[in-house]
Amino acid sequence: MTTFIFDVLKDLKNTGANLSNLTFVLPSKRAGVFLKSQLAQVAEQTMFSPIIISIEEFVEDLSKLKKVTNTELLFEFYETYCELANKTEIDSFEAFSKWAQILLQDFNEIDRYLIPQKKIFDYLSAIQDLEHWSVEKNQTDFIKNYLAFWNKLYAHYTHFTKHLLSKQIGYQGLMYREAVVNLEAYIKANDTQHVFLGFNALNTSEETIIQTLLKNNLAKVYWDIDDVFLNNPKHDAALFTRQHKLKWEYFKKQPFNWVTTNYSAEKNVSVFGIPKNIGQAKYIGTLLNTIKKEQKTLHKTAVILGDENLLIPVLNSIPSNINALNITMGFPLKSIPLASLFEQLFSIHKSASNTFYYKDVINILSHQFIRPLFQIETTDYASKIIETINDNNLIYLTNHRLKELAGKNKNLIELLFSGWITSIDVVLKKCSSLILTIKTYLDTDKESNLLSLEYLFRFNELFNELSRLNLEYKHIKDVSALHSIYKELLSSETLDFQGEPLQGLQIMGMLESRVLDFETIIISSVNEGVLPSGKSNNSFIPFDVKIENKLPTYKEKDAVYTYHFYRLLQRAKNVYILYNTEADILTGGEKSRFITQLELEGIHNINHKIVTPHVPIINKELNVIKKDDDVIKRLKEIAEKGFSPSSLTNYIRNPLDFYYQKILKIREYDEVEETVAANTLGTVVHNTLEDFYKPLVGTYLSVDIVKKLKTDIQKTITHHFKDIYKEGDITKGKNLLIFEIAKRYVSNFLDLEIEDLKKGNAIKIIAIEANNKVLIDIPEIDFPVYITGMVDRVDEYNGVTRIIDYKTGKVDQANVELVEWEAINTDYKKFSKPFQILTYAYMMDASKNLNFPVEAGIISFKNLSNGFLKFAKKDKPGTRLKDTAITKETIDSFKVELKKLIIEICNINIDFTEKEV
Repeated sequence: MTTFIFDVLKDLKNTGANLSNLTFVLPSKRAGVFLKSQLAQVAEQTMFSPIIISIEEFVEDLSKLKKVTNTELLFEFYETYCELANKTEIDSFEAFSKWAQILLQDFNEIDRYLIPQKKIFDYLSAIQDLEHWSVEKNQTDFIKNYLAFWNKLYAHYTHFTKHLLSKQIGYQGLMYREAVVNLEAYIKANDTQHVFLGFNALNTSEETIIQTLLKNNLAKVYWDIDDVFLNNPKHDAALFTRQHKLKWEYFKKQPFNWVTTNYSAEKNVSVFGIPKNIGQAKYIGTLLNTIKKEQKTLHKTAVILGDENLLIPVLNSIPSNINALNITMGFPLKSIPLASLFEQLFSIHKSASNTFYYKDVINILSHQFIRPLFQIETTDYASKIIETINDNNLIYLTNHRLKELAGKNKNLIELLFSGWITSIDVVLKKCSSLILTIKTYLDTDKESNLLSLEYLFRFNELFNELSRLNLEYKHIKDVSALHSIYKELLSSETLDFQGEPLQGLQIMGMLESRVLDFETIIISSVNEGVLPSGKSNNSFIPFDVKIENKLPTYKEKDAVYTYHFYRLLQRAKNVYILYNTEADILTGGEKSRFITQLELEGIHNINHKIVTPHVPIINKELNVIKKDDDVIKRLKEIAEKGFSPSSLTNYIRNPLDFYYQKILKIREYDEVEETVAANTLGTVVHNTLEDFYKPLVGTYLSVDIVKKLKTDIQKTITHHFKDIYKEGDITKGKNLLIFEIAKRYVSNFLDLEIEDLKKGNAIKIIAIEANNKVLIDIPEIDFPVYITGMVDRVDEYNGVTRIIDYKTGKVDQANVELVEWEAINTDYKKFSKPFQILTYAYMMDASKNLNFPVEAGIISFKNLSNGFLKFAKKDKPGTRLKDTAITKETIDSFKVELKKLIIEICNINIDFTEKEV
C-alpha cells in the first residue's frame, strides 16, 4: 500500500521540484511527522528538510498575530464588555463567561468566512427588533436590555478586535482575516513554492489564501478524493471537493490533483454491533490480539476513537503482547486523581459557610494525596479525625473544631479549610502551597512517585496561569468565578503520552487521522450523535442567517466527518467498524448512517455481526469454612464468656455471619448517623425505661408512681439521646421527629401501665435489665458452655411471673408462636423471636428457679394496642387453640433444641456453611 503523502512526494520529485525549497502546508502537525518520515523513502541523496507546517501555523505567521487561549480571550473580551456596558447592569465575570463563549465562537466564524461584520450584526439586530415588535408602546426593561445587547454586538466586535490588534494577539478567526489582509505583502516578499495537501473543507479565508497563491504560481494543491465520491452528486464525502473543482478559476485551466480509484479496491470490511462503550473497548483488545497473530506487526494499524472518552478503557484492554504503541491524544488532566481533590475543595468553599459537611471533610482527608500528609511518625491523624467524626455523630464541623482534632496538623487544616473566602489571591496561594506541600512529601521517594510528581507539575502550571490571569485582569471576584475559570482551563489541558510516533500501533482521534493512511483500521463509536455529531447548534446566529451568509451549519459539519470517515477507508485493506447497540441519547443513538450507507452502496461485501460478551454460567457455590484448631480455640473462649441469644439466632440466620462476627470479631463499620438509626432509637427507649423502673425493683406499681414517671420523660429521653447520639443534632428535621417518637413510645407505654393498674391488676417489678450467665450441661462437648443475656424486664402480673422483651419495631402475635420444636433452630425469619424469649426464660429458670407456670413475650412499641404478646405453643398450624403458659416441660423441650444448636456450632466436623439467601 502506498500512502497519499508518498504519492504526493513522488509526483513532486517526478516533476523536478526541489523538495528542500518547498513549504508543505498540512491540515495538522501530526501529518507533518509522517511526511518527514516518508521524505527519506523518496530522497535519493542527502538533503535539507523542507519547511513543514500546519495551516494554523502558516496563518499565524501570515497574520503577524499571536494566538491566545480561549480563557485569556474571555478576560480580554470582558474588558471590552465592561467599557461598553451600562455600569449599573454589568454581569459578573462568571455570568458573562456563559454567553461570551458562544459569542466568541460566532466572532470566530464570521471572521474565518470573511463576512462583512457590520452587515451581519445589523441583520441580527433587525431580526430581534422584528421578533419583539409589539403594538404596545412601552417595552419592559427586560426586553429593552435584551434588544440593547443585540444592538451593541457590532460595537463589541469592533472595540474587541481593535483592542486585540493593538496588543498583536488574536483568536483564530481574527488571525485568518488579518492573514488575508497581509497576503499581498507576503506574496511580494516571498517566492517560495507552497504545497497544500490533504485539505477538504476550507473556510473563505483559506480558500482566498490558497487561490491567491495558486494564481501567483506560488502554490500547488493536492486533494485526496476518490472518484466514487466525486462523481456521486449526493455523496457528502466529496461535498467540498466538488465545490472547489467547479468554482475555483484555477481548475478551469489546470488539472485537478487527485481523483483516485482506491476506494473500489477489494477490502475486508467488518461491522460489529457491541453493547455499551466498555464492550467496544474490550472487543478492540480482542481484534488487536487477532491482528497481531495474523500480521505479526501493528505498525500499519490504527485505532480511531470516534468518542475520545474511550481512550482509557481501550488502553486497559490492549493485549500485553503489544509493546510498541503511540497515542496521539493526551490524557485529560480532568481525569487525573489530583483534579478530584481541587474539585472537592472548590465545592466546599463556593458557599461562604463557617461549617463543613462531614462527608466533604472525610472525602478530602481520605484523598490519596492528602491522607499521607496527616501521618506523623506512627500516628495517622486523618484516621483519628474520621473516627471522632463517626463516634460523635458530627454532621457539621467548624474550622476551629477540625484544628482541635488535627493535633500537630493544624497548618494543613488551615491550608485546606481556612481563609478561602478572604480573597482570590489567598485562595490561589493556598492551592500553590498545597501543591508544594504534597511535592515535599512525594520527594521523599521520587522513584515511586514520578507520575504523581508529573501530575503536580501540570497542576502547578495551571494555578500559575490562574494567578497570572488574576493579577493581570482582576476580574475574578469570588471562589465560584475562580472555579468556573479553573474548570475552563482544566478541560483544555492534557498530559501527553510519551511514545515513538512512527512505530507500532497508532491510537488517535478522528481529526488526528487527517492525511494519514493505514492498512488496517479499527473505528469505534460509529453511532449517530458521535459520527457524525448531528444537529448541535452552539451559536447566536440563526440557521437561515448562516445559510444566507454561507456560514457552516450542522450539514457542513457532518460532511466534514463523512469525508474523514471515507478517506480512512480509501486505501485501507482491513476495516473494522464498531458501534454501540445500546442507544444512549446523551452519548449517541442508533448505528451511524455511515454504516447504512456502506451497506447500500454495494461496493464492498460487509460482514455485519452483533457481538455479545460471553457471559459464563456461574454456579453459585456456598462458602464453607472448615473448623480448625484456631476456630475451636475461639469457640471455647466464646463458650466460656457465654453464647448470647442474638449470637445464636445470628448462627441460625447464616452460620457465616456468626463466623465473621464472633470468630473473626469483624464488626460493622460505625458510620455517622445523619438520621437517628432504628437501633439508636431502641437503645434510647430501653435505657429510659431502665432508668424509670430500676429503682422500683421489688415494689408493686401504682397509678401515682407511674404518673410521676411521666413528668421525667423529656429530661430522661434528652439525656440518653445526648449520651448515645453524641453531638448529633436532634433539634430539627427527621431527628426531631424521631426524638418526639421516642417520647411518644415511652409515654404510651406508661399509659398502658396506668390503664392496667386502673383495671385492678397487680404488677410487681422483679428485675430490670437482669443480667444472667448460666452453665448449660452438654455431655457431648468436652468444655464448659455458658448462656448469657440481659432480660429487659421480669415482673409479677397478678401472681404470674412474666419475662418481657422490649421491641421498638413492629411485632404481631403470630411472630411469637410455635408449632414444631424442630423448626425453632432452622427458620430465623419465623422463629427468631420465640427462640430469644425461650432462651431468656431458660436462663431465668436456671438462675432463679422460676415458679411455673410463667409467661414470656414481647411488648412492641409499634403495636402497643395489643399489649403483652405472649409466647404460645400451638398443636397444629392454623389452629386457634394455643398454650401461652410456659411450664417446666416447655423449658425442657426447648433445652433439647438449644443443645442441638450449640453442639452443631461446637462440632469440629460440622463446617460453617453459608445459607442461601
